[in-house]
Amino acid sequence: MALEAELAELEGPKRAAAIEAIATARSFGDLSENFEYHAAKNEQGLLEARIAKLRERIHSAVVVDHDTDDHVGPGSIVEIADEHGELIEVTISPVGGVSPDSPLGKALMGAGVGDVVDVAAPRGAWRATVRSIRRV
Repeated sequence: MALEAELAELEGPKRAAAIEAIATARSFGDLSENFEYHAAKNEQGLLEARIAKLRERIHSAVVVDHDTDDHVGPGSIVEIADEHGELIEVTISPVGGVSPDSPLGKALMGAGVGDVVDVAAPRGAWRATVRSIRRV
């Protein structure tokens, strides 16, 4: 995974280089007016922030199994028909689509073609029939 490779690079060689840059800058003397020291500490802060962000992304990542197209899951493109027969196409995705945690997403998760789901939406409950499922 690309994020894990980047994290390993940042936590290994990049972090070691930042620590060495700080140690070198300290050797120049007075820290209150030492530009190199402050720049190195700033770079270390940016590095540690990126490491924290990558760790959080890796920790919260969801593995999507594309081998099973018969049930709705993250990454599914689902065509549904509402109670009036109107066709609606939605993508189940926490970013740029219908969140799996939304009322519609919760109702669709795990459903198969032909299943009728009850959507407990804030503006009123409604029913939908799953017409087709495909992957992004």
